[in-house]
Amino acid sequence: MKKQLILASSSPRRQELLKQAQIPFQLRKQEVDESIVPLAEPVETVTKLAKLKGESMSIRANNEVILTADTVVAFQNNIFGKPRDEEEAYRMISALSGNRHDVYTGVMIRSLENAILFTVKTEVEFWNLSENEIRTYVHTREPYDKAGAYGIQGIGALLVKSINGDYFNVVGLPLSKTVRELRNFGIYPV
Repeated sequence: MKKQLILASSSPRRQELLKQAQIPFQLRKQEVDESIVPLAEPVETVTKLAKLKGESMSIRANNEVILTADTVVAFQNNIFGKPRDEEEAYRMISALSGNRHDVYTGVMIRSLENAILFTVKTEVEFWNLSENEIRTYVHTREPYDKAGAYGIQGIGALLVKSINGDYFNVVGLPLSKTVRELRNFGIYPV
C-alpha cells in the first residue's frame, strides 16, 4: 500500500518547502494548546512541541505518515516565539541586531509502525541594524507570524549577515534531513 504523508501544520512555509521538494502531501490542520509545554531550554522545548503535535494527530488509515514540526529562535538561551505586537517585534529584532542567534526546529514523523523525533540547529548572525532599519522592517508586517520576528525567506533576508547550517531550517523545516528521514517511512519525491 502506498504511503500518504499528512502535514499537520498551518505553516504556509512548510507547505511550500514540501512542494519544492516534490513530496506529495495532504494538509490536516490541528489545534494544539502549545502553552501546556513550559518554555525551557530551546532544544527541549521544540522537541516537546513537535512531539505534542505529532502525538495529538490521529492516524486515520494504515498508510498515513504524520509530519509535525515546531521552530523557535533562541538568543542567549531565551526563546523568541512569534511577536504579539509591534513593540515586541521591535524588541526582538533589536536584541538580535549585531548578534548571533540559533534557530531550532523539532520534527516528528510518525506512522502506525514507527516514529522518529529530531532537532536541527542553524546559527544566524544579524548585521548591526539602525533604529530606522528595525522600525522599517517591523512596519512591513512580515514579522508577526514568524518565530523571532523575522522571515529569512522574505525581506527579513536583508537583516542577515551570515548563516551557518541549514537555511531551510530557518524558514521552518530542515528540508534535506526531513526528506531523508521520510524515506524510512516509504515517502519519496515524485
